[in-house]
Amino acid sequence: MTALRPCLRPLIRVRYAPPDCMLQMSPLNQGGRGFRSSSSRRFSSGIGTPSSSNSPEQTTATPKSSSSYMPKQSSNEVLTLHDRVKIIPLEQGIIHVLLSRPDKLNSLDIPMFEAIANAAHHLKHDTKLRKNLRAVIISGEGRAFCTGLDAKSVVLSGSPSSSLKKLLERPSAYGGENGLGNLAQDVCYLWRGLPVPVIACLHGMCFGGGLQIALGADMRFSTPDCRLSIMESRWGLIPDMGASVTLRELLRIDVAKELTMTGRIISGAEAEKIGLVTRCVEDPMKEALKVALEIVERSPDSVAATKELFQSSWVADEETCLEKETDLQLKLIATWNQIAAAGRQFGVKLPYFLRKF
Repeated sequence: MTALRPCLRPLIRVRYAPPDCMLQMSPLNQGGRGFRSSSSRRFSSGIGTPSSSNSPEQTTATPKSSSSYMPKQSSNEVLTLHDRVKIIPLEQGIIHVLLSRPDKLNSLDIPMFEAIANAAHHLKHDTKLRKNLRAVIISGEGRAFCTGLDAKSVVLSGSPSSSLKKLLERPSAYGGENGLGNLAQDVCYLWRGLPVPVIACLHGMCFGGGLQIALGADMRFSTPDCRLSIMESRWGLIPDMGASVTLRELLRIDVAKELTMTGRIISGAEAEKIGLVTRCVEDPMKEALKVALEIVERSPDSVAATKELFQSSWVADEETCLEKETDLQLKLIATWNQIAAAGRQFGVKLPYFLRKF
């Protein structure tokens, strides 16, 4: 502690906003990309493409949850995207993204694809939200997390070929200037680009595209009886929503092939044994919030750097891995957030500054 005092003394005299300022989440009508400011607090349905239909709007209703545990909202401000996804501010900069099409088991029609990609894009690019963002929890409303593609909806849409083009054309409108994926891939892949941990809470059923969305998260907490499947082979297809990136980080190649080729349905308990989910718990939402709150106590810069380190090096060569470690460490050492994190080990609880990563 004595060694830290020379570093901390000149900084402690500065007045800082308390850490709970993260809880103050203003209405997201500030005119960011893909949104427009107005007294009605309505937003455009696409990225920079205003639309009067299926537009996200603010609501004060508390959504239903599959969990017996209801996390505390930091306000009554809930944003609804395309009438499919809700963005709910919780405590200490934690955001709950709720897939909300329970009557269809949260299956993926075109508006649902757009809503999920829009949510990920918004959390990354909206300035007011991003600066205080510390963690994201994704769950599904009703009896399932997500049962995959709503094939009937796509086939019976006004123009199936147009719908397929919208899903598969690369890059999508949501990945930004350096976007890699199409819309189908971005609902999974964009979560990897957020500089905060993303935790998926699985229950009921998690099939096909629903499982691939979960694989895009950093952690997956599942009920033991949740049913999971890489189900695309049953339709004569392959998993094409980022599974070739995410599965290699979790499974042996023979296990990935077996699950994909058979389309076999496994339980959450088996998924935990093979490494497909992080762990099984009776209440995934309660566990996710517990872990998120633990992470909030760490430096936001070190958390973001950890995510960047592992995602960029997990399948890279050794030279790249070692260089990345050094590069990121040099960016962290002697910064305010690093000093604040070290101070907390000695009982000195200083507030973290905004994340630099």
